[in-house]
Amino acid sequence: MAKTTCPVTRTDFREKARPLELSIGGRTLTAMVKEFSTGSFGWYINDKVPVEIDGKTVMVQVGCNLTIVGSKEATE
Repeated sequence: MAKTTCPVTRTDFREKARPLELSIGGRTLTAMVKEFSTGSFGWYINDKVPVEIDGKTVMVQVGCNLTIVGSKEATE
């Protein structure tokens, strides 16, 4: 299988990427633009969300990386 090439440059990502909205448990969260220590880039979110189970509310820890495939090798 061929390796996926990132269609945007690192510079384009830095200048043009915007936060993403995600919906988890009926609550809208905002994933922020991030360059990861691995060299990849994408979005990241870390938050707590209340979720109801059988009439009881539990808090759920949300940690999510959304990494653009091939971004680690993206050109500058």
